Amino acid sequence: METHLLTEWDIIVRLALGFCAGAILGFERSYRRQVAGLRTHILISLGSTLLMLLSIWVPQELLNNRGGDPGRIAAQVVSGMGFLGAGAIIRLGNNVRGLTTAASLWFSAAVGLAIGAGLFLAAAIAEVGALLTLLVLGNLERKIFPSERFKTLEIFYNTGVLNTGEAMKILRSSRIRIQSMDVAQGAKSKRTKLRLLVAIPNTVDITSMAQSIKSLDNVAKVEIKEKY
Repeated sequence: METHLLTEWDIIVRLALGFCAGAILGFERSYRRQVAGLRTHILISLGSTLLMLLSIWVPQELLNNRGGDPGRIAAQVVSGMGFLGAGAIIRLGNNVRGLTTAASLWFSAAVGLAIGAGLFLAAAIAEVGALLTLLVLGNLERKIFPSERFKTLEIFYNTGVLNTGEAMKILRSSRIRIQSMDVAQGAKSKRTKLRLLVAIPNTVDITSMAQSIKSLDNVAKVEIKEKY
């Protein structure tokens, strides 16, 4: 089987395709104001394409195709992307942001390696799949599984006798998940405080929900605080 040797034209075409593949993904990430955007994705895709070309060129030019492992550099790129992707992940209390961007960085490197190896059809199909995932499935996912905000909900009752049934019904109707619950009795007053850590979907009107709970009998006050 005849081995295809890299030419200058092959190198130019593959580097150009690597640039375009990274730019397409990076544009989508920049449009959504993510921490890693257009330039980052271009550099990763273009760099991984170059490294894949280098791993092919070394056995071809220096070893006359008699040895060498073209996959060795590619393996180092895949493992090294874990460190770069971790920098795109941000944790704010119970919320984690940047996972999709970290995955797109890793994917951009994978596409660059595929282009550098000459797998143009596989790279094109994968690129289309990634765009469908980021653009179409992203909107669908937000509609079916809306993102949540973690808040501390404090309900103050006028007396020590708690009737939480109505409040729980309001929370359940709004698809609010309760993470934890505790009760505290006031030392000087007769009020009782019910403290809840809740996960509230972004589609829920927090003010309206709080007003509904406050209108219940025996409820004196409702407070919602940020949870970090």
